[in-house]
Amino acid sequence: MKFVIVTGLSGSGKSEVMKVFEDMDYYCVDNLPPTLIVNFAEICYQAGSMVDKVALGIDIRGMKFFEDLHESLRTLKRENYPFEILFLDCDDDTLLKRYKMTRRNHPLALNRQIPEGIKIERKILHPLKQIANYIVDTTNMKPKDLKEEILKIYSIGEKQTNITISVLSFGFKHGIPKDSDLVFDVRFLPNPYYLESLRNKTGEDQEVRDYVMNSDISRQFYAKLTDMIDFLIPQYVEEGKHHLVISIGCTGGRHRSVTIANLIAEEIQSKGYRVVKKHRDFMLK
Repeated sequence: MKFVIVTGLSGSGKSEVMKVFEDMDYYCVDNLPPTLIVNFAEICYQAGSMVDKVALGIDIRGMKFFEDLHESLRTLKRENYPFEILFLDCDDDTLLKRYKMTRRNHPLALNRQIPEGIKIERKILHPLKQIANYIVDTTNMKPKDLKEEILKIYSIGEKQTNITISVLSFGFKHGIPKDSDLVFDVRFLPNPYYLESLRNKTGEDQEVRDYVMNSDISRQFYAKLTDMIDFLIPQYVEEGKHHLVISIGCTGGRHRSVTIANLIAEEIQSKGYRVVKKHRDFMLK
């Protein structure tokens, strides 16, 4: 029996995810009041039930019931009903753009500005995010990318560790990402910015990657960094951490950090971990 509770920030893509679960033949129920979760689980888990895969969409729209969610989850554990929580996250700027694009109201911003509603919702959902089995950051994802990520997690027969690793590039001049678990400074590596032919390119371009990595210091650093990360990830998995954010920073977040973040993401993914890659500042100047 697969019992998945899908939740997260409003506008982060829950509706799209529920469509993916439907395509995978999950029995899907959207916006079920949290007080009914236990009763629903009892029906699904009873002997002779024809349901073997369930996805429940729970969001802040059920605000007056939402306070009961944690009690329902504790009851599920106490009654030995196995379940997983899939939490959809997204940065504030992207959520705001999505709401402006769709011209929809945020459920907690009916009498306030949307950014304030997002801030309140993020605070309310934080305890739920802390206990989630899987966290998917949809900030840079198109619907197709999100579908592939959900299929990667829940496709039958694919072995997955219970951790999502976000590899993030950034520029120190734009500030260190607040949700970072590990931060590595690569401002000592060769800087393509000082070559006119590379200045307007990014670490996504092969010429920039070649320039950054074409030095003994870069290769030594990368070897030591991957060795450290290879050691640390299993420790976080053993600790029960569900989401690890590795941030790589250079001055502007366009060249060196993007190059190293790409290489690290490829390396971690080759080890069988689920990786979400994000370049926060590479379009900024």
